[in-house]
Amino acid sequence: MDGLVNVSRRRFLKASGVAGGGLVVGFTLTGCSSSAPPVVRLEGDFVPNAFLQITPENHFRFYCPRDEMGQGVNTGLTTLVAEELDVAPWEIEVLWAGVHSDYANPEFGVQGTGGSTSIKAHYRQLRQVGANVRAVLLEAAAGQLGRPVAALSTEDGHVLVDGERHPYGHFVAAAAAFAMPAEAPLKPASEFKYIGKEFARIDALEKSTGTAEFGIDIDVPGLHHGVVRRCPVAGGALKSFRDDKARSVPGITDVVEIGSGVAVVADRYWAAKKGAQALEVEWSLPPLASLDTERLQADYRVGLDRDGDVTGERGDLDAGFRQASQVVDNEYWAPYLAHAPMEPMNAVVRIEGGEADVWTGSQGIVAAQGLVARYSGLEKSKVRAHNTYLGGGFGRRATLTHVIEATQLAVATGKPIKVLWSREDDIQSGIYRPASLMRIKAGVDDAGRLTAWQAKRVGGNITPDTLGNMMPALLPGAVGDGVIDWMVGLADGAFDGWVVDHSSIEGLYEDYDTPNREVRHVTVNHGLPLTFWRSVGHSYTAFAKETMMDELAAKAGLDAVEFRLRNTQDKPRLHNVIRVAGERLRQWPRRPGRHLGFAAHSSFSTDVAEVAEVSVDNGAIKVHRVLCVVDCGVAVNPDIVRAQMEGSVMYGLTAALHGELDLENGAIKQSNFHDYPILRMNEAPAVDVVIIDSTEEPTGVGEPGLPPIAPAVANAVFAATGQRLRSLPLKLA
Repeated sequence: MDGLVNVSRRRFLKASGVAGGGLVVGFTLTGCSSSAPPVVRLEGDFVPNAFLQITPENHFRFYCPRDEMGQGVNTGLTTLVAEELDVAPWEIEVLWAGVHSDYANPEFGVQGTGGSTSIKAHYRQLRQVGANVRAVLLEAAAGQLGRPVAALSTEDGHVLVDGERHPYGHFVAAAAAFAMPAEAPLKPASEFKYIGKEFARIDALEKSTGTAEFGIDIDVPGLHHGVVRRCPVAGGALKSFRDDKARSVPGITDVVEIGSGVAVVADRYWAAKKGAQALEVEWSLPPLASLDTERLQADYRVGLDRDGDVTGERGDLDAGFRQASQVVDNEYWAPYLAHAPMEPMNAVVRIEGGEADVWTGSQGIVAAQGLVARYSGLEKSKVRAHNTYLGGGFGRRATLTHVIEATQLAVATGKPIKVLWSREDDIQSGIYRPASLMRIKAGVDDAGRLTAWQAKRVGGNITPDTLGNMMPALLPGAVGDGVIDWMVGLADGAFDGWVVDHSSIEGLYEDYDTPNREVRHVTVNHGLPLTFWRSVGHSYTAFAKETMMDELAAKAGLDAVEFRLRNTQDKPRLHNVIRVAGERLRQWPRRPGRHLGFAAHSSFSTDVAEVAEVSVDNGAIKVHRVLCVVDCGVAVNPDIVRAQMEGSVMYGLTAALHGELDLENGAIKQSNFHDYPILRMNEAPAVDVVIIDSTEEPTGVGEPGLPPIAPAVANAVFAATGQRLRSLPLKLA
């Protein structure tokens, strides 16, 4: 430990890759090695790499390295392999990849799904996998058929020669003896059969018939259910409890104190839940218990007067304001939010004979394996991690405290345990999008061009909590909790007064041509646990930036579209989606009582412009229609891209119109969909998605549709009422 204490903060940040605002943890993961990947091998099968398996019967299996949480990743990634292998994607069986270094996300360096990276990160890699395997099959077929490779072609998993069709499976034994080419030629886009084409998702039948297996569906012999009572205030600790009433509930087998509170175990979930409710518990409360939402906002306003940490500096800010003919200075508020995926958090852990199994829908199955190993005392090699479909993620399923709870209960009771969080558990004891108070001061000249942009964000940082959740899962069990706490504390201290956590301010300043700018961050953290939420910092910074841009356009006497076009000369892709959306907007039929709002934003390397058609009736905001123009490079499956844009709009509208978590005595007041509502069917607008035709490699689509929707609606409300709304959720006075 003495050696660790002497590490400087800068050296730590450099090693962990967070100095620039990203999060790339620079340590070697134990359990990931050059050993063979966990593929089910049968005699005669051809397994050329970790991703593909071809049987002599011409059956194809693809081991999908990313997690399917509704975003269509298994269809998209299978399409990449299928295109170059020359097999229809729907003819390939998709299996979940196990834990192995070959399945690491190239963007992260570890095995995880998030950040709208899946297609972007694997586009070249998986196409190359398919191309290389096709090349070696052709070489094997040429030798076996006595014809040159040039005389052969392929179609739908068959080698074609002299009018005959030979299944790939006939050549797998011979192919196994050939060296795999490193970079077989890839198809030109003009020859694509599947990339860029629309077809049904390959998991559609499973999901529509109820045969798709989610974590909540897992059952094993002897399974018992654990329900945990946790402190209602984050950071609190168990002081004492009485369990006599709980033990009187029929079916209760155990009452166990664990790290997060007190757990009741029963042979049925409902019995365990009733038993947990019957516990009499006393907690030691943290300082957060003295906080309510009003006090939190007051602390943030005090934070606005602090200097904070500077990033994104350019030019001479004072000179920029002197050049401005109009200056606008506003504050913007965004509250804490929960993720609220439809499938609540759950995990099953079974420990028998010195080995363990864990089943859970996770955005990082390697983390589930690591947590079970750490909290059971087993080697990682003794833990089998089984992934499933995820019933929504949005960042929530990258934090696996429910896996820790299931492991601790399995160890304490000797029983296979399923831990299922109720909706109330997840909303009141979960992990949240941070609240933010932002101030933007900006200037514009007589030509309608930005001259100065000064922005500040006050709130908690995401990265320290992310490190705190990730390190116990990924570091060896020999690294104690004390060392991990020290490392997390080091990062926390660095982001409070030394360097800016880019996740907290991303999207606040990058989109427009601003010759003179300054961005500051002030850390105010009250102890509520924070994590990534769909589109991360962009989810609130776009609201502040784009409502400010609308006000600046009005001050400059310019149309909202024209003003943005004038200030995106250096951002051609963003400029183009604004232009296309503006052209569609001019053709939009005008309806009495309805008003239009415009917003545009870049996130996850994708550019999006949105128009919201809104009416206001007795103070109620109704969104009727949304236009979404997106440039995401090559759209591997346009139908899935549209679905992701539509889903992002709906998720973003939920937050824009309803999303709000309030604190009372440090505890979250909301508990379920009755007071933390999601968008209902009668509130959902029609969404028209326009995908820009592109030859550039794909960029993210899971999140970029969300950031522009709240400001587009707010700007439409201004057009309808003349009232500027600068706080979320949007409410008229």
